[in-house]
Amino acid sequence: MGVTGLVLAAGGSLRLGEAKQLLPYRGRTLLDATLDVARSCGFDQLLVTLGGSASDVRERVDLTGCTVIENPAYSSGCGSSVSSAIPSVAGDTLVLLLGDQPGVTRADVLFLLAAPTPLAVCRYDDGLGHPFLFRRATFAGLSDLHGDKAVWKMLHSGAHPVTEVPVDGPVPIDVDTRDDYERLLAGEAR
Repeated sequence: MGVTGLVLAAGGSLRLGEAKQLLPYRGRTLLDATLDVARSCGFDQLLVTLGGSASDVRERVDLTGCTVIENPAYSSGCGSSVSSAIPSVAGDTLVLLLGDQPGVTRADVLFLLAAPTPLAVCRYDDGLGHPFLFRRATFAGLSDLHGDKAVWKMLHSGAHPVTEVPVDGPVPIDVDTRDDYERLLAGEAR
């Protein structure tokens, strides 16, 4: 009946040109900042997927309290990271966080946990965004994910009822490009 947090941090950072998980952010790394948020949520289990730059991430990021899932197929998209982690999920609820989105807050996650449906997503002032919530009824579908934007396709598939949870403020910055990173450093993250 517990809640598992899953932080996706396996990407190869092709658009950025360097390991975005390791970009400096507030005296640590971008992934450290996201994991700090995840730890503050009090998940019963915390998983993190690694792939691109996995050995460097293991050396430079504090993975205390995390179970690391290696995703050798990380270059095929984030769907492979989700599907590779599902067999390790102990809880009946999964909260999906992006390793390059440190502007998500503990409050955002708590709002999601109150959703009554098998699938929930945050509805920010300017659109939908992570984190996502998945209940056990969705896990079989998550096991079959592949490609990029796979959770978005599942969200819009109509296969499960979805709650859009209202969250104040803009969608937190997801660092995919140098411009995204510069906007984050400039304080545009919420």
